Amino acid sequence: MLKIADYEFWFVAGSQFLYGEEQLNNVARDAQAIVDKLNASGKLPYKVVCKGVMTTADGITQFMKDVNYHDEVGGVITWMHTFSPAKNWIRGTKLLQKPLLHLATQYLNEIPYATIDFDYMNLNQSAHGDREYGYLNARLGLNNKIVYGWWGDEEVQQEMADWQDVAVAYNESFHIKVCRFGDTMRDVAVTEGDKVEAQIQLGWTVDYWPIGELVDVVDAVSEQAIDAEYAKLSQTYTMNPQDNPAAKFESSVRYQLREYLGIKKFLDDRGYTAFCTNFQDLKGLKQLPGLAAQLLMRDGYGFGAEGDWKHAALTRLLKIMAHNDRTVFMEDYTLDLRKGHEAILGAHMLEVDPSIASDKPKVEVHPLDIGGKDDPARLVFTGADGAGVDVTVADFRDGLRIISYPVDCRKAEAETPHLPVAKQLWTPKVGLKAGATAWIEAGGGHHTVLSFRLSEQQIHDLGTMLGMKLVEIC
Repeated sequence: MLKIADYEFWFVAGSQFLYGEEQLNNVARDAQAIVDKLNASGKLPYKVVCKGVMTTADGITQFMKDVNYHDEVGGVITWMHTFSPAKNWIRGTKLLQKPLLHLATQYLNEIPYATIDFDYMNLNQSAHGDREYGYLNARLGLNNKIVYGWWGDEEVQQEMADWQDVAVAYNESFHIKVCRFGDTMRDVAVTEGDKVEAQIQLGWTVDYWPIGELVDVVDAVSEQAIDAEYAKLSQTYTMNPQDNPAAKFESSVRYQLREYLGIKKFLDDRGYTAFCTNFQDLKGLKQLPGLAAQLLMRDGYGFGAEGDWKHAALTRLLKIMAHNDRTVFMEDYTLDLRKGHEAILGAHMLEVDPSIASDKPKVEVHPLDIGGKDDPARLVFTGADGAGVDVTVADFRDGLRIISYPVDCRKAEAETPHLPVAKQLWTPKVGLKAGATAWIEAGGGHHTVLSFRLSEQQIHDLGTMLGMKLVEIC
């Protein structure tokens, strides 16, 4: 599977010299204790590193510069243990180029009524310090995250964990490179977009490569490498030749594996983590990549059909955020409009990630009515039941926007013997009529990324971090 950097997050407590050295030592002790216990909890996906107590403008400014300089740092977690004058944070915070989480908490989760005194009050001023610090961040117009509550509660730790995943995705967004094999599908509007704007705003690099360049790499894949992949495929999935002659079935599957290995090598050699294909531009290839694309998405690569580079990048980005767990490229395919059954059947011609399968996927070979190429192999399976979120990205003259809604997913109500594709049923939580109407009004397209792992809040936080316009249908 595609790997990402081993990120860590720097934790710092805010205070001042007003209360003396002893109290500052207590602040440092409490900050270290919180970090140690957060790391020991096993709830956070990335390590937290305690960087002590910040008390001066110069110290805070240098700290933020260091955060920016260290590539392994995914973001900053701040805690105002006592009262930290917010003017000290202005310069450093303005220089910060990474995500910021303001943990509005307190070391103890109770008021010790029997023993509380002014020493305790001076030390435990989070209720005071958080508001001073929050005012400054609001005035600076930061896209920071606030997590409020006792740091030891599972709910608070889960919020922090979710934010870490979003922060890592934000950092990784500026490393996403999309390889376009061919252009976008002719006459289609929604797959178009401003690639320069995407690189400025989101960090996505989008490059065109002629399909002939890929054909050379695909043709050079060795039969031995295909043999090894065929053996692994047979162990992982059910080989289902059906009415195909054995030789035709094996030949089709082997060619998809040739494409899988060829595309993977092409991408890896050039540093790409996402790609898109177009069935109108296949000169030199014998089949439209189907099984090949599915296996690459399983491995963590982003993908977009019909030349849709925006959703190739979005798929990769959300896979990073979801740890490549049940987060897949999808398309609104057809509708069930019967009362009590209202739903969207999501699928695609060939290319849906098998990580959402509720049954063991079958490797099958069937004709494809578009593209004019040989019958391609693909994985056929039924999706899963559960709650999810469906997300699309659209390009408007005023910038890129994210459109999303939470959905209830379920398996298809019956088999589709004449439609041999991967399929997933879902209904917007607001209802099909209200949800689909709002989606269309907002300009949302038919290509999406569907995730069982990610939450509405995480999609909101990601869009906020990236400075995108958000349309949240919920």
